[in-house]
Amino acid sequence: MEGWHSLLGFIWSVRNFVIDYPESRERLQLHWRSLSPPPTPFQSEFSLASKLEVYSELRGQERGFKMNFMVFISAILVIFYFASANAQSVVASTPTPTPAPAPAPEYVNLTDLLSVAGPFHTFLGYLQSTKVIETLQNQANNTDEGITLFVPKDEAFASLKKPSISNLTQDQLKSLCLFHALPHYYKLADFTNLSRQSPIPTFAGGQYSLNFTDNSGTVHVDSGWTKTKVISAVRATDPVAVYETDKVLLPEAIFGTDIPPTPAPAPAPVPDTAPVADSPSEKGGSESSSSKSSPSSSHSILNSGKLSQLALAFVGGMLVFL
Repeated sequence: MEGWHSLLGFIWSVRNFVIDYPESRERLQLHWRSLSPPPTPFQSEFSLASKLEVYSELRGQERGFKMNFMVFISAILVIFYFASANAQSVVASTPTPTPAPAPAPEYVNLTDLLSVAGPFHTFLGYLQSTKVIETLQNQANNTDEGITLFVPKDEAFASLKKPSISNLTQDQLKSLCLFHALPHYYKLADFTNLSRQSPIPTFAGGQYSLNFTDNSGTVHVDSGWTKTKVISAVRATDPVAVYETDKVLLPEAIFGTDIPPTPAPAPAPVPDTAPVADSPSEKGGSESSSSKSSPSSSHSILNSGKLSQLALAFVGGMLVFL
């Protein structure tokens, strides 16, 4: 701080000198003019000495002024240099604000979601009885992969006659529930690529896999025993995708590979191509048309007879005159 005070004091002194210098210079110039009249013979020697003395004094003040002015300019440049360096150090020492963290993804409660949509009460009951719902819930909210779930409606379980799932063990029923889930979030557009990578392993393990086919935007799912399609998207927001299906996905790892053949569709009814008998009205119409055509033919015959008679009379008259 003392160095700064000394520097500022020196600058202030130079500033006063610069301000007072024009006045002193003017005073010296007036003195020079007072000595400018032609000297008398008695004053010639004194005038020359005075002029030399004044000239020397002016030159000395000019040199001093130039030197002080250069020192003043140098001091100003030094002040600007230290001020800019201090400003840069302040800017460099200012900490960069840390960006705000990304908002946490929304917590998805699968139990509430399946209770409201659907109805999926039968499938939700199996998930809760086998405690698979806890596994799926953890995958949905505590991992970066997310989850994709295929959910059959209650009607799909009601229409399931053979094979039956009522005789499955607890472990098999658990595997059946996990078979309806993929350990990754897939939106509907992703199934185009999945159809090229089939089969896709499910949450139940490597032996439990599904085949997908994207047919003009309609996603078809094939489990071996079951061939179904995605009817609608109950939820398709990362990290949870829930798709409704119209059938229960039955894995070959539980029900075997002896899949009964799909019954052939019933043949379409053959239309009756027997000839249709003519109706009385059509007969009557034909008779009436023939009866109507007969007068016209007789009328044409009469006209032709008259013409022939006239021709004969004309020929006979010509013979008489000849």
